[in-house]
Amino acid sequence: MEEIFFMVEESPEGGFTAKGLGVSIFTQADTLEALRELVKDAVHCHYDDNIRRIIRLHIVREEVIAA
Repeated sequence: MEEIFFMVEESPEGGFTAKGLGVSIFTQADTLEALRELVKDAVHCHYDDNIRRIIRLHIVREEVIAA
């Protein structure tokens, strides 16, 4: 089964973006739950076949704290 990796980041404008690694797929959403569904939809649209794929979301979160 083919795997597709996405880098998920919080958008400065709010919400989240997902960029496919090695594929030209990009999507964005207000919540992680909505992003998961939009990523699945984008993958189905990008590949016009009935092959099942595994989607891996690598969620990157940056935190800044004072010490």
